[in-house]
Amino acid sequence: MKASLWRFLMFGAMAFVVAACAPPVSMNEPQSSSVDEVSTIVAATLQALDPQATEAATEIPGTRIPNVLPHSLYFLGKDGNWVNQLFRMERDGQTKVQLTSEPAGIDDYDVSPVDGSVAYITNNQLNLIQSDGSNRQELVFGGPKEDNNPWVANPVFSPDGKILAYSQDGLYFLELQTLTGDLILRNQYGDTSPDGVRFPLEIYWPEQFSPDGTKLLVAMGHWEVAPSHAVYDLETKALVRSEGVPDGAYCCSFHGGPAWSADGASYVGIASIHDSAYQYGELWKVDTASGRVTRMFTSPFEGSETVYLPVEPFAAPDGQVYFFFGTYDVNSGYFDAPILQLVRAKPGEASEPTILRPENFRLMEEALWAPDASLVIVASAPEKRWDQGGGVLELFPTDRLKEPVWLAPFGSHLKWGP
Repeated sequence: MKASLWRFLMFGAMAFVVAACAPPVSMNEPQSSSVDEVSTIVAATLQALDPQATEAATEIPGTRIPNVLPHSLYFLGKDGNWVNQLFRMERDGQTKVQLTSEPAGIDDYDVSPVDGSVAYITNNQLNLIQSDGSNRQELVFGGPKEDNNPWVANPVFSPDGKILAYSQDGLYFLELQTLTGDLILRNQYGDTSPDGVRFPLEIYWPEQFSPDGTKLLVAMGHWEVAPSHAVYDLETKALVRSEGVPDGAYCCSFHGGPAWSADGASYVGIASIHDSAYQYGELWKVDTASGRVTRMFTSPFEGSETVYLPVEPFAAPDGQVYFFFGTYDVNSGYFDAPILQLVRAKPGEASEPTILRPENFRLMEEALWAPDASLVIVASAPEKRWDQGGGVLELFPTDRLKEPVWLAPFGSHLKWGP
């Protein structure tokens, strides 16, 4: 079954939630590991599954630097019933507070960059709480999912905290001061199957506002092709799509999603072919005004023995792109996970990326970059299986002379607070 068919049958007619200069990347570096009792078990598991794993490093009690984090860290973790709840970790990297206790768990959320209030999705409803978890307020209720009601999903705050974008059979903007919502883009559907499933021609959900709040990255789902992205201009109300795209390649719903440049003039993301058996991709820089694409680290299969895989890109204020990068041989196995190392590169340059750290991030599930690219927080899966939905949280400075810092035994959906 084609990946796009599988993806939309899973969700039916409801919202399509998606949910440089150095030698080539080495293929024999050790997997990073954690430091307390839980992470030691994790490291032992990794070593049993992957011979490249190494013993866990130890942390000397009382040596952690105050304010190790640039901001408070929000993430989804497990409560006593193994249900996803929202947690906040303070800047000391140790103090952790559980903010929600939803019986149905948390599906997704976003944090206001102004006051730290949180909008989250649970049981097909959109709720709002204060930064300390108090004053729970229901904003939108989509009805029971079992009745095939459109799913409420993907809350995204504007930089000024005044608009909350979300999806529900289309893209909505909710003015938080007046609690009035506007339908911005209505989902487009084609024919209906005999069992009542509507085939989505194009459906929309919000991804990220630009730093100045004048544009919104919009993720788009399609029936017969892979998800893609476009830019919605709030002033002109125009949707700017990518131009000059190679046949079969789509951006930027793969391997970490898109990321805005600091000035909002472009965004970077990973492009790939959605039904390829290989984990591979190209790093693209897309101009927001024209949609023009600049391609980096292309991976043509014809005439090439090497496959490239960039993951979790971040466009830093210094103009460079930081990401994780791996290469592997086309004969190494269709579903083989390549070694991934932390690197940076200059958009448009054809040289190999510069390797910043020696660790192997092969089991990384997701990453969150500091705004100045001085560090990245990585969630690493506890075992060699696909889609663990989160993992051990560790902080890795981009300065290789600084040691990693263990943060938590499990987390996912990582976001910064104000």
